[in-house]
Amino acid sequence: VHDPRDARYVKHTLTDLLIQRITQIACGYEDANDCNDLRNDPVFKMLAGRFPELGEALASQPTMSRFENSISRTTLYRLAKAFVDTFVASYEKAPEMIVVDFDDTNNNVHGGQQLSFFNGYYGEKCFMPLHVYEGLSGKLVTTILKPGKRSNGKQMLAIVKRLITYLRAKWPKTRLVFRGDSHFTYPEVMDWIDTQENVMFVTGLTGNVRLQEAVKTLVEHEKQLFESYGRKTTRFHSFYYQAGSWSTPRRVIAKIEVSEKGTNIRFVVTDMEHVRARALYRVIYCARGEDELYIKDHKRYLKSDRSSCQKFNANQFRLFLHSAAYVLLHTLKTNILRHPDKRRFFLE
Repeated sequence: VHDPRDARYVKHTLTDLLIQRITQIACGYEDANDCNDLRNDPVFKMLAGRFPELGEALASQPTMSRFENSISRTTLYRLAKAFVDTFVASYEKAPEMIVVDFDDTNNNVHGGQQLSFFNGYYGEKCFMPLHVYEGLSGKLVTTILKPGKRSNGKQMLAIVKRLITYLRAKWPKTRLVFRGDSHFTYPEVMDWIDTQENVMFVTGLTGNVRLQEAVKTLVEHEKQLFESYGRKTTRFHSFYYQAGSWSTPRRVIAKIEVSEKGTNIRFVVTDMEHVRARALYRVIYCARGEDELYIKDHKRYLKSDRSSCQKFNANQFRLFLHSAAYVLLHTLKTNILRHPDKRRFFLE
């Protein structure tokens, strides 16, 4: 991060400001206004390398706000790379496989923030930040603030291509799996992954008339079983399907579940040809539910939806600050606060 200030008049270095802001967010003080109340707190002063009693006070809210609004797009790009480099450095050696989980969420806003749009699904003006985690470990890869609408195929391909290519340069032999729910089933992304060595995908697939027709016989059979035995029945089925926008037929996994609550049919599309349908759906795809828990930690506990700056760049930088707090707490949780029974616990 470049510091344009005159060094003769600087009381708080950029390192001091980053440490102060990130540690305060990690401790539940997400607003820049909190800097005024905590600038003389002995614990935060020690974290910034100052004496708890006699050390100089930390930065105030106006100083922190000026810092947040001074970040350029070039700096934001370097910070995004720094997050990925930190993720790579968290492994002692190249892993055999990683699962790159993509998911976005809504950050509702109530002002005139740049690039905040009305989203009909959420019924609010919002941003749609993209969260990328490693699905097996919960490690954060990066977060990208997006305008309040879904990305199109070309936009998502640009992100996926840049990230996967960067990770591949770091880990030439690691198997990379792209995973997401149904609104990440972009033909452009699937076609590009087809051209990459040792890269695979598994994403949800929205049902339609043709897909429902393909499993109609199986659905009727499961309904008969439920009526005969009175208990929930579940069946997995694999077949090939080509949507009108797809360049080639692809393997689809259908989960057909019949219970007293009715019939539940879900679809998944993948390029994994040698994994059994049940294992692919239950073990590989359904594990992406953990990604939503990581976002919950990031958004609900660390309050990363406080996108109250007017400038878009400033709000992206704020998202990075909250992401740094997530990396700090996740590292503390997994490397220091280990528990023998390996039970998952949340940040709160």
